[in-house]
Order: sequence, then C-alpha cells, then structure tokens
Amino acid sequence: MPLSLCGQTMRKLWLTVVVLLIHFTSLRGSMVLDGRCLSKPTCTECLRSLGCAWCKQKGFLAQGEPDERRCDREEALRNRHCSDGQILNPQPAIRSRAEEPMGTVVQLEPQNLHLKLRVGMPQSFEVRFRRSEGYPIDLYYLMDLSYSMKDDLENIRNLGLEVVTAMKNITSAVRIGFGSFVDKVVDPYVSTVEAKLANPCIEGGKGPCQPAFSFKHVLKLTEDVEEFERKVSKQSISSNLDGPESGFDAIMQVAVCQDDIGWGNVTRILVYTSDDTFHLAGDGKLAGIYQPNDGKCHLNSNGLYNKDTVYDYPSVGHLSQVLSANNIRLIFAVTDQNIENYEALSEMIPQSVVGLLEDDSNNVVQLISEACNNLSSSILLEHRDVPPGLGVSYSSHCGDDRLAQGQDRGECSDVRINQQVNFTVTVTSSSCLSKTESFIIKVQGINEELRVTVETLCDCDCQDSEEQSSQCHGNGTFHCGICSCDSGHTGQRCECETQPDKDTSLAVEALCSPAQTNSTGTPLCSGRGSCVCGQCICWGQHRGQHCQCDDISCNRHNNMICGGPACECSTLTDQCQTSNDGICSHRGQCECNECHCHPGFFGRHCTKPLAPCDTYRACVDCMLHESAINMCHRRCGSAKPIRINGTQSFTCQDDTVRFNVELINTGDIFVYYTDTSRGIDPWIINMGKAVVGIVLPGVIMIIIYRLMLEVSYQRERRRFLKDKENICWEDTQNPLFQEALTTFTNPMHVLEPDADCATSTFGKIKQM
Repeated sequence: MPLSLCGQTMRKLWLTVVVLLIHFTSLRGSMVLDGRCLSKPTCTECLRSLGCAWCKQKGFLAQGEPDERRCDREEALRNRHCSDGQILNPQPAIRSRAEEPMGTVVQLEPQNLHLKLRVGMPQSFEVRFRRSEGYPIDLYYLMDLSYSMKDDLENIRNLGLEVVTAMKNITSAVRIGFGSFVDKVVDPYVSTVEAKLANPCIEGGKGPCQPAFSFKHVLKLTEDVEEFERKVSKQSISSNLDGPESGFDAIMQVAVCQDDIGWGNVTRILVYTSDDTFHLAGDGKLAGIYQPNDGKCHLNSNGLYNKDTVYDYPSVGHLSQVLSANNIRLIFAVTDQNIENYEALSEMIPQSVVGLLEDDSNNVVQLISEACNNLSSSILLEHRDVPPGLGVSYSSHCGDDRLAQGQDRGECSDVRINQQVNFTVTVTSSSCLSKTESFIIKVQGINEELRVTVETLCDCDCQDSEEQSSQCHGNGTFHCGICSCDSGHTGQRCECETQPDKDTSLAVEALCSPAQTNSTGTPLCSGRGSCVCGQCICWGQHRGQHCQCDDISCNRHNNMICGGPACECSTLTDQCQTSNDGICSHRGQCECNECHCHPGFFGRHCTKPLAPCDTYRACVDCMLHESAINMCHRRCGSAKPIRINGTQSFTCQDDTVRFNVELINTGDIFVYYTDTSRGIDPWIINMGKAVVGIVLPGVIMIIIYRLMLEVSYQRERRRFLKDKENICWEDTQNPLFQEALTTFTNPMHVLEPDADCATSTFGKIKQM
C-alpha cells in the first residue's frame, strides 16, 4: 500500500475515533447532568421524576443502549433526535369549573378548580375575595343566666330592636336568636336538694329563680324583633354553687344543632355574654362524668341539653374545630375581672374576639357592632382535608403594597367593604396520587369555599401498542418504546430464546455478573452496561467482559492519567520545616509537604500535645512506684522524666501523681514530676493561706465581740447588786387604813367584877 494512502487511512481512522470519543463523552456528560432521570426503565417511573420526559420513538436507542436512556430532559431528548410527537412530557394544567349561579352574592372566587400536577412541580393559581356590602348575618345571643347576671337580664329584655338597628349599619338582612346557660345539674355545680332544684334561690332572700340547666335554646333565628323581645322578657334568673359556668356546653350545642338553631348559609355570629369563667374538659370528673364530649346535638323538645350529666365539658381544641367547621364567628362579651381569661381563650379559637362588657350589659349593642365589624374586616384563607403528598402555601396581596409570601394560610386585616384582596395559592405534589383527590380552601367564618380537585400526571398514554412488533423481533408487544416479550423469549428486544422449564432469565443475567452469580447487590455488567443475551454491551468508554474497566475514572493531575494516584504530591518540605532544622518539631513526618504527626500530637508543625496529662500519667506513675527505672522506658517513650522537689503548682495532678509536661523546639519532651508522699500539696498550702487569711480574722473578731459583751454584762450586774444594798425599807402605818373590828357593849349583860372583863367582846364582826 502506498504510504500516502496509508496516511489517509490512518487520518480517517483517527477522526472516527475522535468523533466517537466526543459522542460518548457528551453522552456521559448528559447522564451525569440529568442523574435524576437515570435508572428509570419504564415510562411511568420516568414521568414520576421531576423534570423528566420519555421518548417512545421506534429506533431511538442505539445498539446496547438501555431502555433507561429513553428517560431524559425534554431538551436532551430533542438534541438526540427524538421527534416532538414522540416525547411524553405532560404539563401541569388548571381548569376552572362552573361557578355560582347569577344573582347569588359571591365573595370568594373561584369556587371550583381542577388541577393536573407533575410530581415536584409547583402549580399556582389566584383566589380573590371581595368583602361584600349587605351580606346577610345570623346573630345568636347566648347569655349566662346565673344569679350574678340578674341586672344584665333586665337590660337584655329590650335589646332586640337595638341590636338589629346596629347590625343594619353593616348589612340589610339580620336574623337574631336567643339561648342561655347556667351549669350542669349535678353536685358539686348545682345543689341537688329537692327544694333547691325547684328554686335554687330559696336561701338568702334572693327571691324566686327558675331551676338550673346546662343549656337552653329559647328562640330560633328569626327576623321578628318583637318575638325576640317577647321570648327574652319571659326569661328569669337561676343560680349555681360555683363560679365557672357551663358556657362550653352551650357553645357546642349552638354550633352543632344546625336545624334547631336555624343557621343559614350566611355570616354566622355567636355572641357569648358572662361575668364569670368557664368549665374546661376534665372538670366533669368532679361529678363523676368521665365520657368526653361527643360533639353531637342533644336538645330535647323543650330546647334543653339533656346529656349534660353524661358527657364532660368539651375541650378548647374541640370547640375551635367545631366552630371553624360550621363557619361560626364568636364574640366574647365579658366583664373586666375575667377579660384576661377570655383573651387567652380567644387566641386559641380562630375568628373570635373579646369585648369588655359593663357590669349591667348596657354597652352590649355597641360592643356587638364593633366586634362584628372587626371580625368581618379580618380575612383568613386556609385549607382543610388536604390528602397526603400535597403541600399548600399562600402569598397574600392585601393592597397598599402589602405582600406576605410562603405562609401556611392567607391573611389580610383591616379589609374595607367592597375592597378586594387576592391570594396566590401554590400546590405541590411530592408523590403520585393513587386516584383523583380533592380538598377545600375557605375563608374562616364564611360559608363559601373553593373546592380543588387534584390529579397527578404519573401514567403514560402512549396509544401505540403493537403486537408481534418488528421492534421486538416479532416475539413481543411494542408499547411506549419498550418490548414486552412473549413466553419463550427475553432480552431488550426479545432477541434471546429461553427454555420454558428453567428460569433462564436469571441464568442469562448471571452471565453478565462479575461474580458469575445473580446475588443481591451485584450489578449486571458492573452497572456500566446492558446485558444482552448473556453478553455485556458497555456504555461510553467502559470496557471489559463485564464493563469493569473505566480509564476515565482514574485519578488525574493536570488532565493526565499518571502512574501514581495522580502525581499531585509535592516532594518539597519547606512547609514542614521548624527551627533548628527540625521537621515537624521532630514529632511527625512530612508527607506531600504537610506534617503528619505522631500519636499524641497535633497542629501544623505537631507542636501541640494531645491530652498531655493523660498521655504521660502512666510514665510518671511508673517512675514513682517502679524500683527498676529502666522498666519505664516503654511507658515514657521519648519523654525524659525528671524528679523535682518543692511545692510549686503542677498542671497535671490528682491523688497519686503531680507533674508538668514541657516541649522543647529540638523535639525533646521533659516530664517534671514530684513524689506525692513528700512535701505539702500546694493546693493544701493555698487553702491554708485562705483559712488563715479569711477565717481566722473572723474568729478573732467574734471572740473580741463576745468579750466586750461579757464585760458589759458584769458591769450591769455589779450596778444592780449595789443598788439593791442601798434600798431601806420602813414600816409605817397607812393613815387611811382602818382596822376591820368593831367593839360594842351589850346593855343587858351584867359585868363580872373581874376587871379584865369590864368590857365584853361578844362579837367582833368583820366588815366586808
């Protein structure tokens, strides 16, 4: 062959090799960049990965390329000449469904949406809310009728017209209802003495009272103001034994007894008035009531809650959930002495406010009007019943350039009538849903809601099923770019025959395993190629029977494969050099111009001992207790132990040893130690000095003070004895004293001649 022809042939061969290298390098780069799309052998698995698309085109894969290569970014598939019509990459979509009929007042839009989501791809939509003027209101007045509310009841009896008039400043349609509460009719809340059950106010001159009750529904929601005033005027006060009331029982029944109360699909407001606190869940145990509140309606034909002695008071969380589910906004109208308790309670109940009620409730109309306006101006958009695998977040656009992003609910305050606020809702799917699911987005306290239906785009709709396809050598069905082989055949294109009586699929795969086994954890073709009929077709620049060789993975330095790890290690030692021509302070070795310290040392130049006290404790202990000093060489190593005398302090010390460790630049290590049986521990000396310097002066001062007291006591005692001796006691007759004896003579008595008896002392009478 002429040399010129030979040269041209070699050049063509070299160009071919270069082109192949470039192709496989770009192929490998694509695989590395889009690793999230690798190892997805089916269309369904591919579409369930973020950002991945699937090519179903016939003949798309080169010989030896695995089915996983059909899964890639859409742009990468196009660059590899997959036609647009052959790429499956479903996109998220939003479809709005039918809205409310015309003529209905709508504040929340839209009210029905259908979402199609890809896993990991957020989808956003807008929700609009306009606070409408004249939106109807249902207002239920719930009043504490315990005895302390007697004066309040007098004012409430003429309240209906005033409340309706005030509400009509907000809306043109108002309905009003009434109910009351006292406490559970059981000890220790209410006296169960028969006379007191009939009249709880029988003692104390309180006058007649109606029997106590937990909750009584008096008037269904109505537009008839006169009926409200007539019903309320017939109410009378009651009484119970303790301070807290059964307000929670009453709120629960008002919320769940929808038909009895008459709630409509309007703004629902519950006004709660009381001058005392409330019983909580668990308080019922005092009366032997252990069953938790069931959250169901239990009103008899007279409107009385008849399960108050069966179920405990509801919890705060239970109330909050029920009120929110039934779109009821709560106004606490309470007196000053309990307002802090209700403010704390309001923080745990959404769409509730607290107002200060005068002692006789004369400001209740103004309080209700202001509270209703505050509740209506606060817009809280939230979701519920979200299925697992979906995440929902909000961005609030409240006007006046106010924007809050990434919230778990939408929130706008001080919203005026006819003002529109917008919310951007973002829904993200972290996994595929097994079926179409739905959840609700609603404004707290408003009966309108947005129903969102969600389906995830995780399945392939190829519509190209081809039986006995030539793509499968006539031995299988071609669908979505993959062959499903008939019985008796296997392989990527059904090109391999199998024996029906043997598990030849595993046997064929075993030939592609480096260990000649199909054990778990052993990848086929070393994970770098495809197994085709028992032979490995390697990818990229991998080679070998099982694709085990890969030059591109070798360590490189300056983009060149070297004999060593990468020939990157420097032979210089300047970074390891220390003073006195020492390398790493004589406590390490210099490798690749870096110090690798001996055990027990660290630092750039191995100058710092690692726990010197622990390292040389055994050495010092040996020097103190071993008779043969040369026996301690192994424990001390290169360190030089030196015994010293004196009472200086030591860095390393305990009950048995005391020593210091000193490192010299030459690499020498000196351990200065002393015998614990000799001398006095400096710590003891220092403590002695402290005792002498602090305690002893104090003792001396106490002794001096005690001596001074003793001298003072003795001086006073001598003065007392001297004064006692100088006292002179004189016996003198009190001039005012008269002897208690009276002498008289009996005239009828003849005196004897005896002179001594000249006078008779017949009687000596003591004068009292």
